[in-house]
Amino acid sequence: MTHVDTRPTPSPFASRPEAISGAITPLITPFTDDGAVDLAAIPRLVDWQLEHGSHGISVGGSTGEPTSQTVAERISVMRTAVEAIDGRAPFLPGTGSALLEETFELTAEAQRLGAAGALVVTPYYSRAQQDGLYDWYGRVATEFPDLPILVYNVPVRAAVDIAPATVARLRRAFDNVVGIKETTKDFEHVSYVLEACGSDFIALSGIELLCYPMLALGGRGHLSCVANFAPEPVAKLYEAFVEGDDEGARRTHYELHPLVDAAFAETNPVPTKWVMAELGLLPSAKAREPLSPLSEGGRQKVRALLARSPHVTLPN
Repeated sequence: MTHVDTRPTPSPFASRPEAISGAITPLITPFTDDGAVDLAAIPRLVDWQLEHGSHGISVGGSTGEPTSQTVAERISVMRTAVEAIDGRAPFLPGTGSALLEETFELTAEAQRLGAAGALVVTPYYSRAQQDGLYDWYGRVATEFPDLPILVYNVPVRAAVDIAPATVARLRRAFDNVVGIKETTKDFEHVSYVLEACGSDFIALSGIELLCYPMLALGGRGHLSCVANFAPEPVAKLYEAFVEGDDEGARRTHYELHPLVDAAFAETNPVPTKWVMAELGLLPSAKAREPLSPLSEGGRQKVRALLARSPHVTLPN
């Protein structure tokens, strides 16, 4: 009997925290009009992202609507994305859930697929105490000692904020807790985290208009939903900064303002998906329930904002 090897092609970025940097696109999850996961659209999106300068690909973050998908669907999205990336860039998936066993299942698949690391969101809804968060991440770090783990702090969605002191405890106790994705407008938070954890701790911005200032504090890069429809300026911001072109980085930061405002005209990723569909990047702007389509007022606002941008032109 012939046995087919179903293991993914080894990635040159597998379990390599030093590869986690730059503009990493938090990819939307495409759905068909009837709400099914559109796996066929993912390779086209990945190719377009990498052709337009993105330094890495992430799935399963807030922009990817993970709480509206089953574990099996999230795994199918990861597998499809990795196959499309084909070792060309680091893969940094979100693997967290409100349930520890689901987090284990998703993180195990990320490791099998050769992820550079895993973004593990703070368990949402339960509003865990700091000791509970420490124990939670400790369990994940212990279960996957060879996989870099990044704390994903997003208090506006998770209803809990992991304290810098808790992040520092994890950093001291577990060698594979290597970084944090900061999706909080509390700019002091990342400053205290980096002070406590050291300059080699990976800090990634998940707040669009903090991408540039976080680099100045010692951040390693960013995940911006805007990159889904405008990857080039998002990548250019990072590249200009690391090349010492402060004026260029600052100019790009301000050029991104209307794109950021458009992306958050309503709940993320609803406006982003609408823009992508208008640009022909997506066959459907569908976001899963309980999200609704972009309102007519939202469409008018997004069009007006994008008309101010030199980077995105919508068809009439």
